[in-house]
This record gives sequence, C-alpha cells and structure tokens, in this order.
Amino acid sequence: MTNASSPNRALVADPDPVRHAETVAALAAAGFLVRSAHDAGSLAAALESEPSDVLVVDNDLREFLPRNSIPVLLLLDPENELDVAALEGWTIADFTYRGQPPAFRVHRALVLMARAAERTRRRSEAESLRESLRKVSAAIRSTIDPGLIARHLVDGIGEALGAEHVWFTTFPDTRVPQVSAEWNAPGLVPGVLPDELTDGIATFELAERLWAEAEVQPLPKRAPAGGAAVSGRAGGAGAPGGAGALGGAGAPSASVVVPVGEGDLVLGVIWIARPDTAQEWTRAEIGLIQHVSGNLAYGLMQSHLIGAQQQVMHKLRELDQAKTDFLTTVNHELRTPLTSITAYLDMIRSGAGGPLPAGVERMVDVISRNAERLRRMIEDMLTVSHQDTSGDLQLSRVNVGTLLRLVVSTLQPLADSRSLSLTVMHAPGTMTVQADEAKLEQVFANIISNAIKFTPTGGHVAVSSGITSDPGTVPSVVVRVEDTGVGIPETEIDQVFTRFFRASNASTAAIPGSGLGLAIAHDIVERHSGRLDVESALGVGTTVSVRLPLAPES
Repeated sequence: MTNASSPNRALVADPDPVRHAETVAALAAAGFLVRSAHDAGSLAAALESEPSDVLVVDNDLREFLPRNSIPVLLLLDPENELDVAALEGWTIADFTYRGQPPAFRVHRALVLMARAAERTRRRSEAESLRESLRKVSAAIRSTIDPGLIARHLVDGIGEALGAEHVWFTTFPDTRVPQVSAEWNAPGLVPGVLPDELTDGIATFELAERLWAEAEVQPLPKRAPAGGAAVSGRAGGAGAPGGAGALGGAGAPSASVVVPVGEGDLVLGVIWIARPDTAQEWTRAEIGLIQHVSGNLAYGLMQSHLIGAQQQVMHKLRELDQAKTDFLTTVNHELRTPLTSITAYLDMIRSGAGGPLPAGVERMVDVISRNAERLRRMIEDMLTVSHQDTSGDLQLSRVNVGTLLRLVVSTLQPLADSRSLSLTVMHAPGTMTVQADEAKLEQVFANIISNAIKFTPTGGHVAVSSGITSDPGTVPSVVVRVEDTGVGIPETEIDQVFTRFFRASNASTAAIPGSGLGLAIAHDIVERHSGRLDVESALGVGTTVSVRLPLAPES
C-alpha cells in the first residue's frame, strides 16, 4: 500500500469489456489510480511499465501473471476450479465471483492491500527483531565473563522484545558457572516469578522436560498481585549466589519459559514476561529466542572452560616461578662452597701448603676434574631455570675457529684422563658468525664434553668446521663433533633434546650426567636462528652438527 498522500494504484486485466469497465469505474470512485489491460500482451506491458498496489485479474489471464508479492484478486465463475497452488505462489491472493457487484471487488481489493501491508509490517518487525537478537548473540560471544554474558542476555532480550521482565539462571553443573541476572523495564519494580519457577527442583524439572521436548512453556496472563509480598523464593532457581529477587509488587503478564541446554543436559532457564497488551508469542519470536539460548549455552561453557584453563595456567606459572626460585637458590648455595673448594685446590697446586706427597697430586687432579664437572652441572641448571625468562642475546662477531680451539684446549685434560684422542680441524679461511660468544661457548663445551664422556677409553673425538651453502639458502658455518662412543638407541634419538632425558644405555652403563647438555645447546642454537642435528648408531658412535648463519663481511 502506498503512503497516505498518494492514491492506491490498481491494474485491471479483464477481456470482458463490460465487466472491465464496471471494475475500473468502481475502483476509480474509491480513489484508486487505475490502469487497464485486456489481454496477455497488454497485461505484460502494463506490469513492465510501472508498479501497482493490487492486481484485479480475470481467471482466464492468471497464467500470464508473474510470481511476485503484489496482491492478486482473481475473478472466477462459480464452476471454475480454484487453483490453490497459484494463490500460494502469489503470496497475497484472494478471489471473487464475476457476477458479484463491482463494489464487492473494491472491498476485496482493499482487504488484500491491508493484508499485504500487515504482512510487510510483520516481516519488517521480524527482521528488526532478528537483527536485535543477532546483536545479543554477538555481545554474548564477545566476552568470557559469565556475569557480562548473563547481563547481555537479559538486557538485550528485554529491549528487543519490549518485555516487562527478563530473568535468567543456571543450574548447578560442572560445565557452566553459577550465574543469575534479571532485567526490568524502566519504571517497573521487579516482577513476581510464576509459581512454576519459585522452587529450585520444580524449575529444574520443568526446564529438563522442555529441553528434552525441544519446546518452550507459555504461561497464562495473571492478575496483579496487589502489592502483596512474594514468598517462596528462598532455595528457588534464582537463589544461589544471592542474586536479586524478582519478587515485587507487580505480577507478570503473559510470559514464556525457555530452557538453556547443551546435548542431553539442561543448563539453565530464561523467563520473559510481556505487557498485557502484547500479542501472543509468535513462532518466529520463539525460534529466535531459542537460537539466542543456544549461543548463551555455548558462551557460558566456553567461559567456564577458558576460566578453568586460565586458573591452571596461573597455577603453572606459579609453579614454574617456584621452580626457578628454587633452582636459583640451590645454585647459589652450591656455588659458594664450590668456589671455596676450587680456590683451595688452586692454592694446593701452587704449593701454598708445601710439597705434595707422592700420589696426592693425582688425587688432587681427580678432585679438580670433578669440581669442574660439578661447576658445569650447576651452570646448566641455572641456564635451564633462566631459559624462558632470559633477556636478549648479547650479539657480536665471533670467530668460530678461535672459539673451538679455546673450548678444545679447556677440555683436553678431560680427554687425556680417559686416554682419548681429541682433534680439531678447520676449513681454510675465517668463519665468523653473529652470536652471543659466552652462550656459543657453552654450546660447544656441552657437545664436546658429552662426546668425551660417552666415548670409551682409547676412542676418538674429532671436531671439524667449515662453510656450506645449499642452493637458495644463506651460507652457513657447520661444526661437526664426531665420536666413537656408545651411540644412542635409534628409538630414543628424537628425545635427546628433552630436558633431563638420558639414553637407556647411558643409564645402564652408569655414565654420569644430568641430561641437560643437549637440551641447553639445542635451545641456544635455535635462538641464534641455527639448527642442531644428531646422527647416531648404537655401538658405533654419534655425530652432532651445529649449523649457524655465516655473518656478512663487515
């Protein structure tokens, strides 16, 4: 229907000239702006030329009508068969008999237009409601705070549906938090909960039944309570957590109970009360409310799950910090006596206590080697405790050849004590990387000392370095440490970078170690954008390769 300032537009299509003239005259007298068509061709042309608010069409021309939303009034003979499918295809349609007075045709046309206008209005309201409740669902999904989720629900539904009161609560369940919320229209005191919702057990049973049947429960309109106080809320569904009571002076009008659930279990319930003047609950409204309740259940479950995960993460961080603090304290307490031991060993070796008796010097060497081993173990533990919190690397240009010669010379006495051959060989030229020199020294010290420790007496440890450049990659410095040691079982090679892991054959042979050396080396190499690889054959030996990006020439 057009607006009030413009006339209604009608298109009359009838091959009978007398009846056609009568219909046109009657519509014009009623204020319609009328256009005419007498056959299929003129009907098609008229439909194309400009829009109409209603079509009055003889039954003989109905097959030439398009399927659209324009109201259609068919003119039939009593003996004509009514094509119900055609009426449904045109959405808004009706019929009248050809012999009825022209004024009746006008009346039916006006009724059709009113029906079309009402249909448009309802569709607009439904679309507006759909958009409002879509925003409610979006608001629910935007937070993991259970209180905010409940608040978004009751506020959004109350405003979108023009309700008087909205109340929501969850039932005790391990999958969702216990939460309640209510909303009251501006100027209204809290509403009185229906009798069906004043007892917690009864409320749960009602919601459980509705959820199992995929239904909602409309409640009848009720008379005002006359200001009487409301009893029976204690222990009811809304009571847990001390949520504000809905009991007040005004009793609810027509209302509906909507269950909230997931899978086979009900999680909560929503109660919505409308004014006495409101229309009955429509299927579209109920469907949209149920859709929102589905988003609500998902949001609350996610909220509870994420909240539990955050609590676990908080506890893990606390435990990790406690571990770090413990290791730091233990390292400090171990360092102090170890420093004293090594200092006195140095004094004994320098002759400060006089000449050493025969055989004692060898004992001092054993003590010194084990003190050095203990020092490295303490440093490894301290490194592990700080791996996740250490600051940036102190980068500088490091000559790999020079650094390797320093590490090998430091570990040569350990190799000599085991009668091992320890050799180092470098490719020609200078090999420079951008690295934290102290940490890189720790990497090579761990790898080479491991090779010495796991190689039997009389074996060989070879350290070599060179530059490699694969097609399409940045040139790299590659350091290889090869030994003729006990090797690593094939099934355990993937675990060698795990903290505190020790190969089964090392444990069986009682070879000492903390299982931290390779884990620390792997972490440091990765922080330098490098790669550490291990190849091993049981009883044959192990090769550890460190690949680091070559520093550009300065």
